[in-house]
Amino acid sequence: MSFDPRTRPLTATEARVLATLMEKSRTVPDSYPLTLNSVVTGCNQKSSRDPVMQVTEAEAQEALDGLRQRSLSVEIGGNRATRFEHNFPRGVGVPDQSAVLLSLLMLRGPQTAGELRINSERWHRFADISSVEAFLNELAERSDEKGGPLVVLLPRAPGAREPRWAHLLCGPVDASALAAAAAHAPADGGGGSGNALAPRVAALEAEVAQLRGVVQQLCRELGIAAPEATVSPP
Repeated sequence: MSFDPRTRPLTATEARVLATLMEKSRTVPDSYPLTLNSVVTGCNQKSSRDPVMQVTEAEAQEALDGLRQRSLSVEIGGNRATRFEHNFPRGVGVPDQSAVLLSLLMLRGPQTAGELRINSERWHRFADISSVEAFLNELAERSDEKGGPLVVLLPRAPGAREPRWAHLLCGPVDASALAAAAAHAPADGGGGSGNALAPRVAALEAEVAQLRGVVQQLCRELGIAAPEATVSPP
């Protein structure tokens, strides 16, 4: 039976941990599965996160334990360190494309279909906005037998051109509270220089991680020690 958020909704920390595992499996596969320290670092990123959180190791471990009980994460023992991976699509009972959209909503908060398509570029390339909307509508119309809806289309905010979608994995959302928060957001509606910079920073982080993986592989093949990173990966 798939995960039912109506009976056992995720906590905010569980949602952040789960979405972080999903993100890193797609964007930095060479560093995946993640250690507990990497999970914490990913949860507390300042880029591509809304809201920005300060999750402790104890909180992350508690969240991972809760996710494992729901069959949403898996713990992998190792000689050096325990690592963790997600079991998102199977645990929630959705296709990979829907899992990507749900993860982005958990990481970045409510978004329009167009924003989701742009933000998912490094995870999965949707053909067009219509394909994004098709998966969102499928999630919104999910039957009770499968656990009920997993997303909801919010009322269009004053001055906004398009309505935004929100996930329901943490339970019902307060549309009025979200609308009030949006009303106090910067007037550029999320298109300011700070938010515009975030995707570029995230892309550079992923590129650095990929290059680091290539260097480490080359060093292994040559039988030499790999240089130590001067900056910890997100």
